[in-house]
Amino acid sequence: MKILIINGPSLNLLGTRETNIYGELSFEDYFDEIEQHFPEFEISCFQSNIEGEIIDKLHEADLEFNAIIVNAGAYTHTSVAIGDAIQAIDTPVVDVHISNVMAREDFRQVSYIAPYCVGSIIGFGLDSYYLALEYFRKFS
Repeated sequence: MKILIINGPSLNLLGTRETNIYGELSFEDYFDEIEQHFPEFEISCFQSNIEGEIIDKLHEADLEFNAIIVNAGAYTHTSVAIGDAIQAIDTPVVDVHISNVMAREDFRQVSYIAPYCVGSIIGFGLDSYYLALEYFRKFS
């Protein structure tokens, strides 16, 4: 099974950005861990701070991947366009967030993405990605 992880704005700074919220591990190091833990999956990762690039990647992924995990970062709360892109594709998408967005600012409690995903996993740190991969392991 081919799975794509799409990370949005500022997630390239994991390990150094607001470590009290996001932890001290870089996504690259965490990615190595999940690749080792899920050898049955061919996992790829894409990160962009640009909304249009994320939309383009979702469209491309629909033809190349069996599943998508998306952490759109702040775009989750602002981008109708990314929500539309997820709605437009057939590939199942799981929405993940490292922090518990429901315990943060009010604007973060609105998602324009979640209604078009098979589910959302929030607040479990980087292990939110692990839990999404477990979902695909169990239900694919």
